[in-house]
Amino acid sequence: MRVSVSWLREYVDLPADLPTGDLEQALVDLGIEVESVVDLRETVTGQLVVGEVREIEELTGFKKPIRFCRVDVGDANGTGEPQEIVCGARNFAPGDRVVVILPGGVLPGGFAIGARKTYGHNSAGMICSAKELGLGDDHSGIIVLPPDVAAKPGDDARPVVGLDDVVLELEITPDRGYALSLRGLARELSHAFDVPLRDPALVPAPGGTPEPAYPVEVRDTIGCDRFAARLVRGVDPTAPTPSWMQQRLVTAGIRSISLPVDITNYVMLELGQPMHAFDADRIVGALVVRRAEPGEKLTTLDGVLRVLASDDMVICDAGLPNPGAGEGAGIPISLAAVMGGETSEVIAGTTDVLFEAAHWDPAMVGRTARRHKLFSEAAKRWERGVDPALPLVALERAVRLLTEHGGGTPGAEILDIDHVRPRTPISLPADLPTRRIGVEYPPARVVALLERVGCTVAQGADRLAEDPGSVGMASGAGVALSVTPPSWRPDLTDPADLVEEVVRLDGYDRVPSVLPTAPPGRGLTPGQHRRRAIARSLAERGYVEVLAHPFVSSELADLLGLPADDPRRQAVRLANPLSEEEPLLRTTLLGPLLGILKRNLGRGLRDLALSEIGAVFHPRVDAGSPPAMGVDRRPTDAEFAAADAVVPAQPVHVAVVLTGDLDPAGWWGPGRPAGWADAIEAARDVLDAAGVPAERVEVRAAEYAPWHPGRCAEVRVDGTVVGHAGELHPVVVAALELPRRTCAMELDLDALPSAPVTPAPAVSGFPPALIDVALVVDDSVPAEQVRRALEAGAGELLEDVRLFDVYASEQLGAGRRSLAYKLTFRAPDRTLTVEEAVAARDAAVAVAAERVGAILRGA
Repeated sequence: MRVSVSWLREYVDLPADLPTGDLEQALVDLGIEVESVVDLRETVTGQLVVGEVREIEELTGFKKPIRFCRVDVGDANGTGEPQEIVCGARNFAPGDRVVVILPGGVLPGGFAIGARKTYGHNSAGMICSAKELGLGDDHSGIIVLPPDVAAKPGDDARPVVGLDDVVLELEITPDRGYALSLRGLARELSHAFDVPLRDPALVPAPGGTPEPAYPVEVRDTIGCDRFAARLVRGVDPTAPTPSWMQQRLVTAGIRSISLPVDITNYVMLELGQPMHAFDADRIVGALVVRRAEPGEKLTTLDGVLRVLASDDMVICDAGLPNPGAGEGAGIPISLAAVMGGETSEVIAGTTDVLFEAAHWDPAMVGRTARRHKLFSEAAKRWERGVDPALPLVALERAVRLLTEHGGGTPGAEILDIDHVRPRTPISLPADLPTRRIGVEYPPARVVALLERVGCTVAQGADRLAEDPGSVGMASGAGVALSVTPPSWRPDLTDPADLVEEVVRLDGYDRVPSVLPTAPPGRGLTPGQHRRRAIARSLAERGYVEVLAHPFVSSELADLLGLPADDPRRQAVRLANPLSEEEPLLRTTLLGPLLGILKRNLGRGLRDLALSEIGAVFHPRVDAGSPPAMGVDRRPTDAEFAAADAVVPAQPVHVAVVLTGDLDPAGWWGPGRPAGWADAIEAARDVLDAAGVPAERVEVRAAEYAPWHPGRCAEVRVDGTVVGHAGELHPVVVAALELPRRTCAMELDLDALPSAPVTPAPAVSGFPPALIDVALVVDDSVPAEQVRRALEAGAGELLEDVRLFDVYASEQLGAGRRSLAYKLTFRAPDRTLTVEEAVAARDAAVAVAAERVGAILRGA
């Protein structure tokens, strides 16, 4: 929203010397986001003057119409001679006064103006449009000054077009619809600077009369709970919009159209009440306000033919028969609260104007605007909430402006169909702001701030006024205030909303920033350590970790070939899914993970190894519905338990998928395609990273969908099946359009035994003793068994053992080889002697000789 400070000053007494920085900070403190504060006097430099067009010569022979103009700019150019300017606009004629920037001036955006020869003529300066001056988005023509502007050629044009003002560009949050008006912003600034407010809505406005201004029937009082109208006859159709009104509309980014339409836009900006002006002579019968029939059509003011839905509200002309909508329903002539229709718009010859001001359901307007992609200024205000008490005030304001500047006679009849429900009082404990925010807000202060917002505070407030110093009264404990929000604040519905208003008006800067004390702990939990170790292990082996959406389609179980009795077919269905195509929560990681694999294959990748760690969801059979829990108190343990019993089980799984070459091909040789053994090896790697000893892991052949029955293995830990790995079934691969021999693995991490707690290693500051040993063993003895035998015999002094050489020769004998290990010994509390290190080495060699028949080479 764009608004000028000079307009705001009509309703609130801002300090005369208020710096723009202080004004911006005040709005920010009130919770209103400021996009920019622009001092228009600084946006255009150089000579910007009023000019009068003397002559226009039409230039031909060019791709677009070009005009060579001679413009009187008085003595501003130093010669007094007419200024020669080439211009492409067509909306002005000789005798019109325009805005001219002379050579040497600079327009917004750093656009410098000079003198040059163009289209065969000299052009010195520019005749400006509103967009070129930064006053709006209208670039359809240049600015033509109205006849009532008292300015002669050569005068400074800045005051004339509003470039002597400060413009605020604000971003209004959805819950603060009242701030989309001068009235709402002025009220906020009156709070910020503690100055009086002149509410433009607090003016006498006649009420509805028994005889309506125009026959109207409202058939849906939910979508439209108030409808007011008044007729003005005999308006001068040639009356122009006054220059001051045009200027304010242009500053706000609204194009001037005609006097009646401009007045509705002006009142909308001033009061926040969107209105509509009908040409009464183009309406045949009574007006009917109703829901649209599906398929009805309406051409809106933007020239677009729109097909209406049953949720749209329309204003219809009952004099036009519409058999498809029932008797008396009429033909739609306006898309209510969003945009009017072409058949009843105010046109050049309109003399009888019917003003309409209503109150519409915000939810209905929001849905209609999104359905038709028609986010008009009126719709923006309606979906945020408009004051239902404004229609008659807005009508009175619009009628007075029209009769003052366009003549005409206002009708004495005023229509007011009012079904607005009164606001429900909110019970607010007087000490709730203090308890919630942690800042002391005396109850009297709470009452005063809420009343400044416009609330009516009763009951407990009377007790506080009678005896503010009594026990309990000073803190507000035990005192409940009955607060009725004002009609212009539909966002105030709960005690928390009122607390927020108290904090906002008292000042967010008074709320201290206090960091909570971190609870004592030992860092990551064992489960978090395990999860990170698994993710790191897979990443080190070339798997790319992805994060898939947990939503799947109803057809996934069939695509994976799951048997009819497979428990993975029993999935949790979301009540409000993001997509109707994927309404279920996954029971296996493979579905979404294979979807990501397919997406990457479609983008040209061929060698892929993906992994994911995440939860799957298993519904609880016969769980029923969770208990209803309010927000007025903490749920009991029994309520928590009942609610938790309905929540699906969510075990954490890990899965990998592979396709293409695991080892790439190149000049070094052919690549190696990924196979079922790699998926099984990934399972072993996961279990190793999870701290499960290898001797507790068992891999067996199995048949389990969606794996190939001859290339599937089940992974057991302590005899319990924790997952499966192998090559996917060819039928599944074909159904999912994946490459042949795609492999996968999935394990249930929650089924694994708890990881042993490994204490942090002690770091010794004493020097190590390094001893190399070479052991001769049979070729059939794995090097890992030799290493384990050395570890078992060396004792606690051994810090590390590492294989660094493998040697075979005829001297060692057939079927024999030498394994050389580097042994590192270190004591935590002393420097080892040579004797201690040698004794530990001999003990290690002795155990290796006993277990694997190792012989110390050279002994």
